[in-house]
Amino acid sequence: MDIPSMKWHKDSVLVFNFEIKDTLSRYNFYYNVRNTLSYPFYNMYVTYYMLDSLNRRVSSDLQTFDLLHPKTGKPYGDGLGDIYSRSLLALKNVRFKKPGKFSFKLKHYMRLDPLPEVVSMGLRIEKVPPLK
Repeated sequence: MDIPSMKWHKDSVLVFNFEIKDTLSRYNFYYNVRNTLSYPFYNMYVTYYMLDSLNRRVSSDLQTFDLLHPKTGKPYGDGLGDIYSRSLLALKNVRFKKPGKFSFKLKHYMRLDPLPEVVSMGLRIEKVPPLK
């Protein structure tokens, strides 16, 4: 999801909807973050809320991840011009008890509002391969 004007407002909740059919598998969730070199911090705090189809909370947490090296300021991820992209593990080995439609809500938890220089945020869900 693109962040309008690269300014993520605290009251702007990003919502990712998905469906789970296979309850025997486990899933990894990844954040796909794109930011500019002008992003004013080395890290980002986000809060996520995962809700089931009845809008009941399945899980939630405050998470932090680094976008730039804390000492050198060198950006992590792949860059094109002054925009850098990074994929970060958000949740590991998640198993769903019931199939259905879910939503994953994400908001930033930084002091600055709006949070500048965030180009986009995405969510990727992958099945964990079974052990051999």
